[in-house]
Amino acid sequence: MSDDLPETIPAAVARAAERFGAAEAMVDGDERWTFAELAERVDEAARAFVASGVQPGERISIWAPNVAEWAVAELGLHTAGAVLVPLSTRLKGREAADIMRRARVTRLFTVTDFLDTDYVALLDGLELPDLAETVILRGTVPERAVAWTDFLARAGVATPEDVADRVAAIDPDDVSDILFTSGTTGAPKGAMLRHGAGIRAFTAWSDVIGLTEGDRYLIVNPFFHSFGLKAGILACLLKGATMVPHAVFDVPSVMARIPEERISVLPGPPAIYQTMLN
Repeated sequence: MSDDLPETIPAAVARAAERFGAAEAMVDGDERWTFAELAERVDEAARAFVASGVQPGERISIWAPNVAEWAVAELGLHTAGAVLVPLSTRLKGREAADIMRRARVTRLFTVTDFLDTDYVALLDGLELPDLAETVILRGTVPERAVAWTDFLARAGVATPEDVADRVAAIDPDDVSDILFTSGTTGAPKGAMLRHGAGIRAFTAWSDVIGLTEGDRYLIVNPFFHSFGLKAGILACLLKGATMVPHAVFDVPSVMARIPEERISVLPGPPAIYQTMLN
């Protein structure tokens, strides 16, 4: 492993901007951002989190498919010192609410139009005593929620120094994420992941599979899972690979995007490759 390995996720964002700045970092529809531009968007999101009153260690959920806003929200909340509690897009309302209650989630970032599902509506009538705000990354914004663009507009209230202070206070042993198990054999259990350990583990993973600068990575592995979150977003930041998030796996769209985006990396379980071969 490199001696200049970052110790926290915000440090990984800053290092990627410095080392790979002009290279393409994110491709999502018409959006194409360099690593420097991604870092600017993450900083804006972090300032919006700080301006919104988010405190270090606060738990925040993202309940959405693989889209660019997911990565910006995740990296922004980490930069503000908060902890991510990702929610599977396959969860029912009661299942998501149970995790949010147990993790004491204070803010939810979600969508209202993914595969004909309104995730805000799924929570109607469910008790969420700690939830202070819901932000809509994409889709129609209900009256009781806030649009992602309006959330980002708060960034001007906080200063770069405010964010720098938050980043400086993050320790490599601080919890970065709480990932809940699927609950197959009982109630889902939250596993706590730490900044430094995650970076070391997925630098090693990237080295083993040969992920390198200039690779173009079609991320079909969901961001709400460690496979997409760590072996996807984080690995690309560490190695300088381009993130090409893919919201729904289906063979025709994947096979079309591979030549269109010059994809060089497509990890997945055996079932994905068998489906493609078939």
